[in-house]
Amino acid sequence: MNYWLLKSEPDAFSLNDLQSRPNQTEHWDGVRNYQVRNMLRDDIKKGDQAFFYHSSCKVPAIVGVVDIVSDGYPDHTAFDAHSKYFDAKSTPESPRWYMVDVAFHRALKREIPLSELKQQAFLLDSDFALTRKGSRLSIMPVSVDQWRYILSLE
Repeated sequence: MNYWLLKSEPDAFSLNDLQSRPNQTEHWDGVRNYQVRNMLRDDIKKGDQAFFYHSSCKVPAIVGVVDIVSDGYPDHTAFDAHSKYFDAKSTPESPRWYMVDVAFHRALKREIPLSELKQQAFLLDSDFALTRKGSRLSIMPVSVDQWRYILSLE
């Protein structure tokens, strides 16, 4: 099993939104970054877990845990001309973008704000992408040690 951190702006899609979906499951779609696309296509697998992170809000924070319930597959929103994620160069025969399905696992006992994680960055090691300067990817790998440490902060 691998661990990840998935970023979402809560105004666009929050942990509560996921919890309110049928079966508490939703596509993680709309990713339009090649490095993240490669993770979705090649690395993130059914059975993995991820932190759900609220970004671009008053208090950015890790707010919950989700289960990855599918392997990566073509992002159908890229084929829909009415979608804000439409990409004319992506086709079902030659998909450019990928997504996975995620399911609500649980909310954290308390939200863990980015400011707290930055203060403890030395304990997470320089490898932790969320606290590394210039790291803006919407999906990031999390090591087993980082996962356990962050959960210990609840």
